[in-house]
Amino acid sequence: MAKTILTGIKPTGHPHIGNLFGMILPAIELTKKNEDSFLFIANIHALNSVKERKALADNTHEVAAALLAFGLDPSRTTFYRQSDVPEVFELTSILMNFSPKGLMNRAHAYKALFDRDGNDDNVNMGLYTYPILMAADILIMDTDVVPVGLDQKQHIEIARDIANSFNAIYGNVLKPPVEAISEQVGTVIGLDGRKMSKSYDNVIALFESPDETAKKIMKVATDSLPPEAPKPGDTALYKLMELFPSTVDLRRRYLAGGLGYGDAKKELAAAVNEYLFEPRARFAELMSDPDAMELALAAGANKARARASKVLKRVKDAIGL
Repeated sequence: MAKTILTGIKPTGHPHIGNLFGMILPAIELTKKNEDSFLFIANIHALNSVKERKALADNTHEVAAALLAFGLDPSRTTFYRQSDVPEVFELTSILMNFSPKGLMNRAHAYKALFDRDGNDDNVNMGLYTYPILMAADILIMDTDVVPVGLDQKQHIEIARDIANSFNAIYGNVLKPPVEAISEQVGTVIGLDGRKMSKSYDNVIALFESPDETAKKIMKVATDSLPPEAPKPGDTALYKLMELFPSTVDLRRRYLAGGLGYGDAKKELAAAVNEYLFEPRARFAELMSDPDAMELALAAGANKARARASKVLKRVKDAIGL
């Protein structure tokens, strides 16, 4: 029997190269390999950090368009927006009654803020109960496997704990999920050598102009080695080269010596812009026709709700609601 696979992507800003190799491409590959897959845009999760109405809507459309531009086929997967499946939120309310406060206290995001501030005065309840909403996202679809990075493993463990707590009382009602630690690209390095992140302002946006991409790549941090010297393979510039298959010869010449950093950056910028040329054109088409994206998301939501309503009914029947 085919396994049900589910993954979600949070829309918190303009997609960049780190998002592409860390989330977007792995998510699309997931849908190609599995017959029963669910891919959703986690816009309610994003509400923790994005409060401005237009930004949240725009970010959601950008992520949807990015996924479609890079090859997501909605006919192969159930592709939907989290907020369009109200069964998720009803199940969240039910699961809160089976989620110990101590379990929430151990959640990484909560602990990080508490440790930073020495208190939880700046923790909103959306962040505190984030793991319960994520558990509902997973359990409402009868998910078997959730591919995640190592940093997200705890969320699947919490979802499994909550499902088991419910099942201990009502029988085999909820399917406890398992995590699959996804084989994603390692940390994508940004312009300054740190992890590529909007918070560091060191990103290369996917859908900016080719000139903007080239200007940013020319700013990648390098050392003072002369052109004739062999270059190290642990630099931010080389790590960016490794992401793109067409740079094999560039990487060889870079490591061997005889290629200056300026010329290497120009060649890398050309390779990046070539790689992104067709997805950028498709993205522009999609963003110019938001109604078409809405139709695709609505169709996915209908499919998702058909599955979710059965699971929710099973839960409510077990409880006696």
